[in-house]
Amino acid sequence: MRSRLFTTRTARVAASAAAVAAALSLTACGGGEDGKKAAGAERPAASAGPDASAGSASQGGADSPGGTGPSGKSPSGSGAQGGQGSHATPAKSGAAGKHDTAPGGKSTTCTAANTKVTVSKLSRPINHLLLTLTNTGSARCDAYHYPALRFDDAQAPTAVDQNSRPQAVVSVEPGESAYAAVRTSDATGEADGGKTVHRLQVFFANRDGGYGDRPARPVLPKGTYIDDSAEVTYWQSELNDAL
Repeated sequence: MRSRLFTTRTARVAASAAAVAAALSLTACGGGEDGKKAAGAERPAASAGPDASAGSASQGGADSPGGTGPSGKSPSGSGAQGGQGSHATPAKSGAAGKHDTAPGGKSTTCTAANTKVTVSKLSRPINHLLLTLTNTGSARCDAYHYPALRFDDAQAPTAVDQNSRPQAVVSVEPGESAYAAVRTSDATGEADGGKTVHRLQVFFANRDGGYGDRPARPVLPKGTYIDDSAEVTYWQSELNDAL
């Protein structure tokens, strides 16, 4: 009898253990599915990238000197001086952009504010003046194109020698100089319009060929005489090139 009761109890315990194990197994399975669903619900949707249509930063404004040159009119051709022997007129100053500023020590445009211009009379060649532009600033400056010259109250700037155009922009380090020569009159004395002049204004170009309205006013040698054949060279790095 005792042996039969023991056997029956053992069977019940085993059955109960099996039922508990089965229940735990089902609970674990159910929890895994719920966990997956919960994880899926809590996972945020992928965020959209930056709006491709957003506007870019606006570009900077004009950096070139304001105002106009001796006449404010456009020269013949493309922003450079007109033909040799003609009274070419500097272009109106416009937006020159980044190349006329000097952030981080880069080149800026040579102007009356960062240079000193002097005029001297040459013995050779005869009837010539020499313009010397010296960089008085702390950064390299670029002497673009040619100096636009106005003697006294002339209605047009002095003509330009197109054969003197340099192959590259003339850059002037602090304390260094650039040069331009001026033929003041015909050696034969046969040109018209001869007169003695007393004042000179030197206008500076930016890279695009525009001229500002703040000229240098160097002192002219006494008795400077010009006629209609007068012309000026482009700025040059070397004195010999200007002559």
